[in-house]
Amino acid sequence: VQLVESGGGLVQAGGSLRLSCAASGRTFSSYSIGWFRQAPGEGREFVTAINWGSRNTYYANSVKGRFTISRDNAKNTVYLQMNSLKPEDTAVYYCAAERHGAVVVTTNGYDYWGQGTQVTVSS
Repeated sequence: VQLVESGGGLVQAGGSLRLSCAASGRTFSSYSIGWFRQAPGEGREFVTAINWGSRNTYYANSVKGRFTISRDNAKNTVYLQMNSLKPEDTAVYYCAAERHGAVVVTTNGYDYWGQGTQVTVSS
């Protein structure tokens, strides 16, 4: 599975962005997908994840109520809608795939990673 993120950019605080994670591979629909982020000098932080059937989602407390994860298996794409953005949301955002279909919040639970997309929120 190859993952490619897009949709990052510069936005003012309070604004919105929608990130996309496009995947290749015929078994994409059976994978869980997670989003992580990494700010300069920080470790990679869990943001949200969704299982293969979109029945289970999980959010970090820091983004709950502001971010929404969704997926379109027909398009092999997962989306991260980010609203009410804050300067502390500034980071490189990565999507990752977990082949067993479980919702995992740790980086070592994922098998494939994208290259990341930069999100910068100005105050």
